[in-house]
Amino acid sequence: MTETTEYDVVVLGAGPVGENVADRTRAAGLSTAVVESELVGGECSYWACMPSKALLRPVIARADARRTPGLSGAVGGPLDTAAVLAHRDDMTSHWKDDGQVAWVDSTGADLYRGQGRLDGPRRVTVTDPDGVTRTLTARHAVAVCTGSRAIVPPLPGLADARPWTSREATSADHAPGRLVVVGGGVVGVEMATAWQGLGSQVTLLVRGDGLLPRMEPFVGELVADSLRAAGADVRTGTSVASVRRDGPTVTVELDNGERIEADEILVATGRAPRTEDIGLGTVGLEPGGWLSVDDSLRVEGHPWLYAVGDVNHRALLTHQGKYQARIAAAAITARAQGVPLLETDRWGAHAATADHAAVPQVVFTDPEAAAVGLSLAEAEAAGHRVRAVDHDIAAVAGASLYVDGYRGRARMVVDLDREIVLGVTFVGPGVGELIHSATIAVAAEVPLDRLWHAVPSYPTISEVWLRLLEAYRG
Repeated sequence: MTETTEYDVVVLGAGPVGENVADRTRAAGLSTAVVESELVGGECSYWACMPSKALLRPVIARADARRTPGLSGAVGGPLDTAAVLAHRDDMTSHWKDDGQVAWVDSTGADLYRGQGRLDGPRRVTVTDPDGVTRTLTARHAVAVCTGSRAIVPPLPGLADARPWTSREATSADHAPGRLVVVGGGVVGVEMATAWQGLGSQVTLLVRGDGLLPRMEPFVGELVADSLRAAGADVRTGTSVASVRRDGPTVTVELDNGERIEADEILVATGRAPRTEDIGLGTVGLEPGGWLSVDDSLRVEGHPWLYAVGDVNHRALLTHQGKYQARIAAAAITARAQGVPLLETDRWGAHAATADHAAVPQVVFTDPEAAAVGLSLAEAEAAGHRVRAVDHDIAAVAGASLYVDGYRGRARMVVDLDREIVLGVTFVGPGVGELIHSATIAVAAEVPLDRLWHAVPSYPTISEVWLRLLEAYRG
């Protein structure tokens, strides 16, 4: 006989998303259990957001300093890689989760360590590291918050070459002399930026025409130019045919027959949901697949089951997953309390509307890239009648004061029928701090004639907002 404990809510996964679901359901008075098979705090805390930004910040700060009069001569030398890695280790709590466990405990949720699996409706089994199995039942909801994992494509020889994924790239204890990075998305370009800055000779191989293909095309062009200027070898329109490791050397053969030797290879070609071993088959769902949800994050056809964060494939970003967690917890609580009609209309309290209209993202490269809402191509494909307004950020006084030789660009995509902003993209040093103003404009659907009265401070880079609006008004 296995021990059975009943809760109002059972959460699978104790990353930022699962923690937020648990915190908010507990705050609403629901009894909640959280199940985690690895470190409490999840991918973001130990292998993604926190360690990657700890690696990138010194690289970007040095690049800015080298373009700052009076400071450039003082930062000509290499970074102290050992100090950067030590700081990275501090930011990940040395891959110990005591602090995160204490936080979960403080919410009043019960934490179970082990592999959690669905075992039919509202029922979860947890097998702990000692092989002991417990059963948890949920009166109201089970929330799947297990995140995603890196995909290693089935290239000949790749698996045997012990490739890096995002986890190894953010937790490595030294800078490899030569690093091949495969993939031009966010992980690929951020890690190429980090390790090139920390002393590696980076070769970035991209199958498509440019970097960061989900952003406006000019973003990838500026980021590629900067990587090349830093010494990286950036190749687009290039595919890998096979990989071989002989001792410490990795040989990468390209589809044109060329061979590149390296010390490590990082594969950053996509992610898959961590749903292959959580018992989906016991409730009629496909193991290993993405989970389709409605705007309250409830899995279609399963009124008790929620999928929150990466697993639903709506927006694979920590901040967006935490937003979904807030929506899901509100919906779970409302249904548990018998609220007859949830606010699931557009921008309602129980609808993750921002997933469709106002997803922000910052890419921490040099230069930084930041975007929210729809790109021009996405807006046109969606059938909107739009106009793109572009401006050279270097022409703004605040940019010329920020660094010498500032290179950057801004684009505002305007819905001509409603005269609101559908999307904004910035690329340039320091633009990550601009994106929340754009997020507010997009999410709030601020009319342009009202936005005209939002006066940017002088002399800041934010003055680009005025220039975009002036260009639109003619």
